[in-house]
Amino acid sequence: MAIWFECKIRYDKTMEDGKIKKVTETYMVDALSFTEAERRFLEEVEPFMSGEYEVAGIKKPRLAELMQSNDANDDRWYRAKVVFITLDEMTAVEKRTSQNILVQARDLKTAMANLENGMKGTMGDWEVTSIAETPILDVFHYEKN
Repeated sequence: MAIWFECKIRYDKTMEDGKIKKVTETYMVDALSFTEAERRFLEEVEPFMSGEYEVAGIKKPRLAELMQSNDANDDRWYRAKVVFITLDEMTAVEKRTSQNILVQARDLKTAMANLENGMKGTMGDWEVTSIAETPILDVFHYEKN
């Protein structure tokens, strides 16, 4: 099971008009610890950096699953809040448990379709309570050397 870390890097980026602007970009990294996440993150982004840069932050988001798309047009990441509905047989009380799922898609409509496709075969009842685009630019999976 993957452990995801949200990593941010802050650097001076040359814009299309030639001006230099300080930007912060967000990425997801699969790692076992904060230390490994920082090391792997820097290995991935350093080749594209020139000049000064800094890791602006690393956090472990509450994320149950990451659904990556095979479609090359799906270039954005959406965070969906999904509520799983179960019934306690003893008390006959409905229990609702929410989880965050990261979904790759080109737009909101595609994100919902990709989420529904990824949730096929789920045994219990569920519903989407929110879905929103994130600033995440890319996802770096763990790869064995």
